[in-house]
Amino acid sequence: MVFDELVKLVSSDAGPAVRIDSRRVRAGDTFVAIRGPNCDGHDFISQAVAAGARYVVYESGRTIPNQFGPTGTPMLIPVENPAVAAGILAQAEQGNPGAQLANLAVTGTNGKTTVTFLVRSCIEAAGSKCGLMGTVVYDTGSGTAPAALTTPDCLTIAQAQRQMVDAGAKYMVIEASSHALSQDRLAGVSFIAAAFTNLTGDHLDYHETQENYLAAKTRLFAALAPDATAVLNKQAPESESIAKATKARVCWYAVDEPADLTARIESMTVKGTRFTLECRGQRQRVNTPLLGRYNVSNHLTAAGLCLAAGLDLQTVAAGLSALAGVAGRLEKVSTDGRFAVLVDYAHTDDALQNVLTTLKPLCKGRLIVVFGCGGDRDKTKRPRMARVVEEFADVAIVTSDNPRTEKPEAIINDIMAGFDDPNSEGVVVEPDRRKAIELAVESARPDDIVLLAGKGHETYQIIGDKKFDFSDQDIARQFLRERQCSRSR
Repeated sequence: MVFDELVKLVSSDAGPAVRIDSRRVRAGDTFVAIRGPNCDGHDFISQAVAAGARYVVYESGRTIPNQFGPTGTPMLIPVENPAVAAGILAQAEQGNPGAQLANLAVTGTNGKTTVTFLVRSCIEAAGSKCGLMGTVVYDTGSGTAPAALTTPDCLTIAQAQRQMVDAGAKYMVIEASSHALSQDRLAGVSFIAAAFTNLTGDHLDYHETQENYLAAKTRLFAALAPDATAVLNKQAPESESIAKATKARVCWYAVDEPADLTARIESMTVKGTRFTLECRGQRQRVNTPLLGRYNVSNHLTAAGLCLAAGLDLQTVAAGLSALAGVAGRLEKVSTDGRFAVLVDYAHTDDALQNVLTTLKPLCKGRLIVVFGCGGDRDKTKRPRMARVVEEFADVAIVTSDNPRTEKPEAIINDIMAGFDDPNSEGVVVEPDRRKAIELAVESARPDDIVLLAGKGHETYQIIGDKKFDFSDQDIARQFLRERQCSRSR
């Protein structure tokens, strides 16, 4: 049997199920052996066959077992890239739902989640349904589920797309992470438009070099068809190399600079931002509660995707203005008139700088920042994050994020190495994140702004290999209530 024949078989009503995890294989299934960063599916072919796999897709040239025991010999199908094959099979198994949707993608270090929520808001303003998959949630139109990964595996994507189509969605917008792109998790899905936000230092624990990181992002655009659109940030230097790598037409966007799509900022306050959206001689006013110049750029990214999808500028502006906010993205926990408490997902030095340069001119009192760095992740950004916080914050409270299998003290030591003056009165170390939040809330004075950075929408903390319930928002609200009660006695 050749691969094309298997695709036809899988797409039939009684076709074999597609599996990429040998532990989920049942009698008659197709097992695709994918070589991943942590384990190789080829090492589990025997287990898959023992569980009843009838078809095995594997990488050409690989040596595989030739003795399979009492379950018999499966049909062995060699392919050049099993990950790509899995994506094609996943779509076939679900009736090719990806072909029934206008698929939009966004990639970049920062801004992806906000862009996807803005895109969905615009498409809903046009009267259509839009499925969404990203860091915060998977929304199929028939239900939502917390996201396990920013970009899930190909089987999960195809299943979600099937649900989107069945729910009446015409569009899907998805965050394309660099890990997913390097692992071909989006194989089998064609995009009518893809956007790039920015590229800053992150994930070097995985990609090793910034060049590899950019190459992973570029794969999304290299795969676009000539009639698709690449929406690129004119103010990000990496966009030039991406533009050279794509066959798609390019839509350039920029804030306060000439481009195909431009935003002219008119005003920015603690209540939100007002700007004019300009495209091909047309202008539309946008009023958004989202703060910061970087969020204006995110609005442009979303606008570019939506215009490429066929929406008109007036509808896009209405959709951009309609979004009230995104969980964990400068989310306002308290702005009671005395001081403000905000939660943001900023977990890179660039993201922190964007947030802090936004808040600093709006802060009449002190800017208090609670932050840490994730364990088992890129260590190079830890001192850089400290330098950014030291530059803009009046008080820096260094704490734990998700330490995972690293010792919190070791992570904090890496962070502290970035401070010019770690012994300053404005630098406080409190490894317990709950206590750090309590300290920030209790010490806040009128007109201060407290920023809880790093975890954003997350409702857990990972210590060791275990997840514990933990929400920056809930904990901050608890201490705000206690503070109010104690001062009203």
